[in-house]
Amino acid sequence: MNEHPTDNGADRDVDVIVVGAGAGGLTAALAVADAGRSVVVLEKLDRAGGNSALSTGSIPAAGSRQQRDAGVDDDAERMIADLLQQSGAHEAEHLTRRLAEISAELVDWLVEQHGVGLRLITDYKHVGHSVTRLHAPVSRRGADLVDDLLAACERAGVDVLVGNPVTALITDDQCVRGVVVEGERLARYELRADAVILASNGFGNSPALLRQWVPEISDLEYFGARGSTGEALQWGLELGGYLQNQHAYQGYAAVAYPHGSILSWTTVEKGAILVDASGRRLGDESIGYSGFTADVLRGEGPVHVVYDSRIKAHAMREEEFAELDDMGGAREFDDVETLAEAIGVDAAALGATLAEYGDAAAGRIPDPFGRHDFGLAPLQPPYAASRVSPGLFHTQGGLAIDADGRVLTASGAAVPGLFAVGGVAAGISGQQGGKGYSSGNGLLTAVGLGRLAGLAAIGPR
Repeated sequence: MNEHPTDNGADRDVDVIVVGAGAGGLTAALAVADAGRSVVVLEKLDRAGGNSALSTGSIPAAGSRQQRDAGVDDDAERMIADLLQQSGAHEAEHLTRRLAEISAELVDWLVEQHGVGLRLITDYKHVGHSVTRLHAPVSRRGADLVDDLLAACERAGVDVLVGNPVTALITDDQCVRGVVVEGERLARYELRADAVILASNGFGNSPALLRQWVPEISDLEYFGARGSTGEALQWGLELGGYLQNQHAYQGYAAVAYPHGSILSWTTVEKGAILVDASGRRLGDESIGYSGFTADVLRGEGPVHVVYDSRIKAHAMREEEFAELDDMGGAREFDDVETLAEAIGVDAAALGATLAEYGDAAAGRIPDPFGRHDFGLAPLQPPYAASRVSPGLFHTQGGLAIDADGRVLTASGAAVPGLFAVGGVAAGISGQQGGKGYSSGNGLLTAVGLGRLAGLAAIGPR
């Protein structure tokens, strides 16, 4: 593989340039290659993947072949209603509709034409979905999704060049014509194309941009990909673009402490609760791992997820949870007293919390926080617990785009030659905070918009 592509002509080196080698960028490249057009993917870091590799690899799709085979009754309208119920009204609802409408075709195309190992998850629905529609690697690891996409790109003859940081766009009269690439170990070069697709994620790893655009979460510890530093959004703004849904983000309420890996939210969906140093619950945990982040942030002292051995056995099916257990991050206890002592809370307070929660789960009283879905609860000994902390994984606001990923100006006109997908683009998780995030929203806007932008970028000449 060359250090960078060679010049194929005076006006254009390649048909399409993709900036960023996460799932969105790789999917965009596959869409271009499928049409027989030339494309190169430029990644500033030394490894592909970005936030996609840190995810569970879950892509929601309504009406996929796997859903039909499993007897799941689903369609785009139901998915749209689910996503909007979680997000509330927002500035990019046209993307919610478009992505739901193409979601089944997207997943079928990835699986059947490109050998991406996605399987319908049938043991849980996850946050924001009324039916089982998440499709993920068997391992539930985003890194496996990225590996499959990289293998598909290699089979398609797509060059994915890591360690090639784009530092600027090349423009001619506000039309994007290419990119400038320059790095510490790489001589500066320019690459020209008919279109540039920005797929380098959001700005979660830029403290300055967080303070400027989402100050309310600027103190949250960041657990996402290092490359999410926001320069692609700034390039779009400089060309007249603007931000939509800029205060939205995907947080995670239960990052295992001090391990740094996520504690599977399956534990909560199956009946776990979160308690702080007072031994009391923090709210309705069932609102989701992103939405509950703010509640954990307000907790007193150390926060623990409390569950039981039945829920733990269920979560052990997931590789990351099993690894956390191997590291001692999912301990078991015979009774409330030993549990309370281990997590440093008053046994009487914890006992009262578990008793009240058990009564609610059994239907004897209304849950004081309004929770209605209790999974396997009431909890019963032996209990289990994991210490957690809240964190930020990626921002969900970005550049305003049309339904095919074209970057828009405030007048509604498209910036010629410029597309944005995934974290660079406006997300579909609402306008405020983390409560509007449905599971898979990040990857849906990455791979879904990736394919749409790839197809639009090569449109008819």
